Amino acid sequence: MKNKRSIAIVGTFDTKGEEHLFLKERIEARGLRALTINVGTGGPSPFSPDIDFYADFIVKKGLKDKGRDGMIQTVISAAGEKILQLYGEGKISGIISAGGGTGTHLGTGIMRVLPMGIPKIMISTVASRDMSSTVGTRDITMMHSVTDIMGVNSLLGGIFDRAAAAVCAMAESNWESPHKKKRIALTMFGFITRAAEQIREHLEALGYEVIPFHANGTGGMAMEELAREGYFDGILDLATHELADELRQGYCKGIGTLRLRPVNGEKVPRLVVPGGLDCAVLEFTRDNIPSELKGRKIFFYDFRSAVRLDIEETRAIAQQLAGKLNQDPSGVKVLIPMEGWSEADREGEPLYNPGMRDAFIGKLREDLDPGVWVREMDGHINDPSFALMASAMMDDMLRG
Repeated sequence: MKNKRSIAIVGTFDTKGEEHLFLKERIEARGLRALTINVGTGGPSPFSPDIDFYADFIVKKGLKDKGRDGMIQTVISAAGEKILQLYGEGKISGIISAGGGTGTHLGTGIMRVLPMGIPKIMISTVASRDMSSTVGTRDITMMHSVTDIMGVNSLLGGIFDRAAAAVCAMAESNWESPHKKKRIALTMFGFITRAAEQIREHLEALGYEVIPFHANGTGGMAMEELAREGYFDGILDLATHELADELRQGYCKGIGTLRLRPVNGEKVPRLVVPGGLDCAVLEFTRDNIPSELKGRKIFFYDFRSAVRLDIEETRAIAQQLAGKLNQDPSGVKVLIPMEGWSEADREGEPLYNPGMRDAFIGKLREDLDPGVWVREMDGHINDPSFALMASAMMDDMLRG
């Protein structure tokens, strides 16, 4: 075998035993080891797996009375702990699974415990559906089975073989970044792309590596999780827009509780900018404006439209942001461009409203801990002068 570490094959062997055995054969045919892990809860595996959660966990611990949903959640938790242990011991270098709705829920639920960079492939009958909650913030590769999974036939066999080839190739990847620089996470989204591009140029010129994240709900949470895993030396939170969309349940909602909270146990300096906090992005066009939004300032740009926040929403966002930043007053700073926070929030553009800006700043300052440093500066968020100032401040924070 070429690799002493194994590819973990995780699945519901009670219903998909033949298919997972086929994956084992195709992985081993390529010279890698395979470790079979049964997480089926409905009955015994038709073959003896290397690790059997049904026999050694469900049956031995008498968990059948928990009900199907209870057993599934218990197995996800227990198998996740085992997978993390195997990874920590250097025994696995990738993971693959196949299944329908339940199998996909089980497989991806277990995969999500592994850190970024460990190959994770899920062959699924439901891969063509909305996978946002299934994949979450992890680098899981979803592969549509196209046909249903019921025995290995000439079509499904080809798909499974290619999936086995993919996870083997991914496990043997040995590329290492040539960069040995301090990393800065940079949040961004469409309305402030120019600001992000300029900031990246300045920070790279100062010797940093910049890792951008699309602040679309999942992107912001992925950044927060990676920060907690120790990937970043600093965070330049240029796009805090997700707070507005979470409030209005807009396009970039779904940020969870970790967004903008301090990284536990680590001092990761964070520079916060109200990028995109002028508006919430909702899915409608000029042809179907919701009745409750008629009369509001709106920026139409594709199937989505940006709606200027009203006074209650503006003050609520300021209060929420202050509450998050107050948890680590010494580790955060705030930089506010006074001439607009998005491309549509500039004098002459549809969302420009200095009064609403001032209401936000007033509430933010009112609720912020006095230890949080706040600076207001002339200029628009997309102006070169703002990018230069933000980059210099981030550099100062990293230098202590």
